[in-house]
Amino acid sequence: MQSVDPYLLIIEASVIIILSFFFGEVSKRTNIPSVLMLIILGILIKLGLDAFGFGNLNFFPILEILGIIGLIMIVLEAALELKLERDKYLAIGKALVVALVGLGASTWVAAIILERFIDGMTTQSAWLYATPLSILSSAIIIPSVTGLKGHKREFHIYESTFSDILGIMLFYFLTSQLPISEAAGETLDVVEHTGGGLAFFGNVVLTIVLSLIASYAIVLIFQNIKSHVKLFLLIAVLLLLYAVGKRLHLSSLIIILIFGLLIANMRLFFRGPLKKLLNYKKALHIYEGLHVVTVETAFVVRTFFFVIFGVTITLSSLLSVDVAIVSLLIILSIYVIRFVVLRIFIGSDILPQLFVAPRGLITVLLFYAIPTEASIANFEPGVLLFIIIGTSLIMTLAMVVDKKRTTSAIRKVADAPVGYERWKAPTLSDAVVESKSHE
Repeated sequence: MQSVDPYLLIIEASVIIILSFFFGEVSKRTNIPSVLMLIILGILIKLGLDAFGFGNLNFFPILEILGIIGLIMIVLEAALELKLERDKYLAIGKALVVALVGLGASTWVAAIILERFIDGMTTQSAWLYATPLSILSSAIIIPSVTGLKGHKREFHIYESTFSDILGIMLFYFLTSQLPISEAAGETLDVVEHTGGGLAFFGNVVLTIVLSLIASYAIVLIFQNIKSHVKLFLLIAVLLLLYAVGKRLHLSSLIIILIFGLLIANMRLFFRGPLKKLLNYKKALHIYEGLHVVTVETAFVVRTFFFVIFGVTITLSSLLSVDVAIVSLLIILSIYVIRFVVLRIFIGSDILPQLFVAPRGLITVLLFYAIPTEASIANFEPGVLLFIIIGTSLIMTLAMVVDKKRTTSAIRKVADAPVGYERWKAPTLSDAVVESKSHE
């Protein structure tokens, strides 16, 4: 095996992080998801590795680890942003319902398409393959909707976070119904058949109870730690709880979600006798530091995950007619279902929300986590790449159009004649407010 210069690796890693930062800045100005640029960078690196004879390197173990850590950081980052305030309960409830109904309907239709067009695909395997393709990517959505304001931005944060959690829970539930034993080295533990849905939801309830106990204990213990070196210690504890929970067949991601919600909403969770135990000032300092560390860590992990994903994909599969047909049908079903769900639960003001439905990190992670015993040889990974790129480009176009529409409405008000503006002030002002609310 050829040795690699460690300094060269440091240079390459540093350049990738710097480029990722600039990709993020470009994304803010153009609404092109930085994820697409990272994947393209990975493809270019793959071409370079092939040219220098390193094309046979196995990046999958690194992709697994980065995917798991990235998943934890993204969910924690999203949970720290969720403020459970009384005036937001309705918005949170709507986002939860939209995420749940959208996930279920999209998975069902995608499973029908996969079973119909892919040889050897059983109903059970079709649902297992369809689930990752039906989960919204909070890793793409949250950074991409920063330009939106008010209830629309909050809706996307809530919805994508719920979609991540619910989608992963559905995936675990489906794997728990497979009559196979646990295999060493799998990314996701395959839970043995334990009695169906009732046992699974009992598992979820148990996880929630243990998560609340652990979260209270962590906050109360860490607020009394005087050492300045404790934020990464806290991250290590969360990673430990996640990994141990996985080995015990618990829905470990719920642990991360509940801890994030608890520390972000301490006044809500620490009431009555518990309030006396909380040193709010010290706990708030932990929250602020954890928020910064989580955002920075998620950025780095997300960067290398998508670059390495770009290195591992095979572009030739995109040229397959069968891949294109299956992918386009699934993409079409995504937006038809989303239109119906948003119209029912949100109303007529569904732009650009309708087109903000990209697939990303969790889709890739769960796809690679499908147990070997349940995998279908005839399924082309190009479907995965096609749907990720397609939904991301559609979201990009929708965000650009929405931005131009809003800017145009504001300019009309600014360019109106002085006398005309005064005479029409109430109506024009209302138009601008409404236009901004659409953001």
